[in-house]
Amino acid sequence: MTTDRNLLHAQSILRDLATDWSQPAPERYDAHVLPQKLVATVTKLNQARWGYLAAITGLDKGPEVGEFEVLYHFCAGAAVLTLRVTLNRAYPVIPSVCAVFPYASPYERETGEMLGIRFDGTPDDSWLFLPDDWEPEVFPLRKDTVLNGGDA
Repeated sequence: MTTDRNLLHAQSILRDLATDWSQPAPERYDAHVLPQKLVATVTKLNQARWGYLAAITGLDKGPEVGEFEVLYHFCAGAAVLTLRVTLNRAYPVIPSVCAVFPYASPYERETGEMLGIRFDGTPDDSWLFLPDDWEPEVFPLRKDTVLNGGDA
């Protein structure tokens, strides 16, 4: 299947679940998904055998915006579909997708550790990278985090 056909197929699979679409590059589609629809969305992609989950990443839009985005990157050949889920910075909780993709656990752990996003239902929320004596409420990739006495 060509890249364009893969992306159009993804759009047809998710037409009832995505709230908005954008195409940031010729071989990429971004689908905006509500947190409460995330598990249904990844389940539908999995059932349709549309690509594979390649990564989960997070973005801090900053305290002035008050939002995080969690990005689920799926690949099918050269086609990349990113599910973009916006969370309120004051309550950054999102459902885990590990019931659908068990191998998502390290991605969820890293995103939680670095940004302080909680993945509800994840089988393991232990840290991957930070030392055991790290302050539990200091998240290195938050824009307002001060590390080593530096400025935020």
